[in-house]
Amino acid sequence: MKRSSFITLLVIWISTLIAASHVQAQSKVGTSAVPFLGMSVSARATAMGTAFVGVADDATSLYYNPGGIVNSGPVSLAASYTDWILDTQFNWVGFIYNVDGSNALGLSVTYLNYGEEPVTTVTSPEGTGEMWSAGDLALSLSYARTLTDKFSIGGSAKYIQSTIWNETATSFAFDVGLLFTTPFDGMKLGMSISNFGTEMQYSGQDLINQIDLDPDKLGHNESIVANLKTQTWPLPLFFRVGLSKTIFETSEYSWLLAIDALRPSDNQEQVNIGNEIGIYDRFFVRAGYQSLFEKDREEGLTAGFGLSWPMANGMTWNLDYTYATYGILEKNIHMFALGFEL
Repeated sequence: MKRSSFITLLVIWISTLIAASHVQAQSKVGTSAVPFLGMSVSARATAMGTAFVGVADDATSLYYNPGGIVNSGPVSLAASYTDWILDTQFNWVGFIYNVDGSNALGLSVTYLNYGEEPVTTVTSPEGTGEMWSAGDLALSLSYARTLTDKFSIGGSAKYIQSTIWNETATSFAFDVGLLFTTPFDGMKLGMSISNFGTEMQYSGQDLINQIDLDPDKLGHNESIVANLKTQTWPLPLFFRVGLSKTIFETSEYSWLLAIDALRPSDNQEQVNIGNEIGIYDRFFVRAGYQSLFEKDREEGLTAGFGLSWPMANGMTWNLDYTYATYGILEKNIHMFALGFEL
């Protein structure tokens, strides 16, 4: 890629971030739907403080930076499970098929399960015998292409659904990402925009009611069927820019550093940092810190480890674990991931 072309692209991207920061000046906490779209899906990335947009070298790139999925092996699969707050469970599965080294396809599924509880009423405070549940789902289809040996770009199309008992809201969104290996000793620059899409609005059978439009007058129909209209909510839009650099790499040890700047549409700007130390390319120790400079943050220190085990058939299995603290919530998050790559 020509230097002038990259500089032009970088200027356009930075200008977009600046413009978005002015547009979203009043769009902060609690002003978007489905916040699960901002939850980190990778045990490896989470252990590195979620500083991953400039790394983007495994199947979880589908979430952080779809422009990096073309850098994976011929076939990659990863799945993660998170014991989330308030007894909820967060699950993610991603698959990448690298067609020819220059084109890659990906598919991912994200699901947050809130569990279920008994339905109670004023007349049945102990329960009616029914159970209600809630959950959030996102299905994503991705494509990426290398434009040069140092630059790749990709995107994802997503279907998003949120369900609360009998009510459902849906949306469609797009992600765009790029990954560039700079001339500065292999340092990588990654950028992504996530969840650019339609607003969400709940509808369902519990919003259909019988009403009397004018109860003070006689002779009116008291059984007019009305469908209550709920408010629309935007998706949480994320702008990410990140750098990563392998400080040193030998046959025995390696050290990777990463830093991300994140601007969400529904929260304050933040900086995430992390690092990964590899031992014989088999055992990895990771640590990081989330949400630097964010006021009243609850996220903080993250840490974890990973095991990578190559098989005789060319397949490599990966097992990762992450521990993260969440301040006043007094909940320590445990995250597990398993995957393989050919």
